[in-house]
Amino acid sequence: MTMSISAETVKTLRERTGAGMMECKKALIETGGDLDAAAEIMRKAGLAKADKKAGRIAAEGAIVVAKSADGRSAVLVEVNCETDFVARQPEFQAFAAQVAEAALRDSATQPEALAALKLADGKTADETRRTLVAKIGEKIDVRRASLLSAADRVGSYVHGSRIGTLVGLKGGDDTLARDLAMHVAAANPQYVAPADVPQDVVAKEREILAAQAAAEGKPPAIVEKMVEGRLRKYLAEICLTGQPFVKDPDVSIGQLLEKSKATIGGFLRYEVGEGIEKKQENFAAEVMAQVEAAKGRA
Repeated sequence: MTMSISAETVKTLRERTGAGMMECKKALIETGGDLDAAAEIMRKAGLAKADKKAGRIAAEGAIVVAKSADGRSAVLVEVNCETDFVARQPEFQAFAAQVAEAALRDSATQPEALAALKLADGKTADETRRTLVAKIGEKIDVRRASLLSAADRVGSYVHGSRIGTLVGLKGGDDTLARDLAMHVAAANPQYVAPADVPQDVVAKEREILAAQAAAEGKPPAIVEKMVEGRLRKYLAEICLTGQPFVKDPDVSIGQLLEKSKATIGGFLRYEVGEGIEKKQENFAAEVMAQVEAAKGRA
């Protein structure tokens, strides 16, 4: 009977050794989940070649989109590297695009499934990633992927490979879908509509606003009206439907949707490196590191 190894344990070993997802899982099964023993086995087998790179922070990279032929499904993928210099390289961009196409084909979003994706040349995404790490000399990660499907169409927008968005639409047209995706990239809403905001978030904001209003010394009845007014403004700011349309600030997204007889089924927004703690590096040293890396590839 095969021992069950958690995805978190596999991820920890992968970060520690820089080796592939499949090799990490195999080593953990062999050692009964013992991280230290698994790492030692991988070092002995020569699988932990990327040890020195595993501790680095990969917070640059690219956001890529792949869309189905009927335009009703799409995937958003983030692939990370260490420097913007590598993120702009054709090899890195091509790898990210291949991963996105394969993720869409197989509806893959979990780390293990992404690592095992078969690319066009028959190799897995993780095998190709490791080859790139050895060739380029930087840590590279397929960090995350999300799928979005819609009743009629999915609009997409990628801003300079650093921000990518998807918006699912029922009704409207392709132009509206793309405009909405562009708006999400620029305005970064957190929810579609006020009804989607969790009640605990609303309650916490109401509590904060009430304390602010009370501190202004207003009567309780006035405080209550002030709180509700400010809460409506807050919800409009964080919800897509309440935001002013970036291409025409006199019109809200909600009004735009009403005019187009369209409804939003959901949206996704990725930004390169969000949530990753970045190192503060000396700029001159970083440039020299890139030059040295380029010499090594020459």
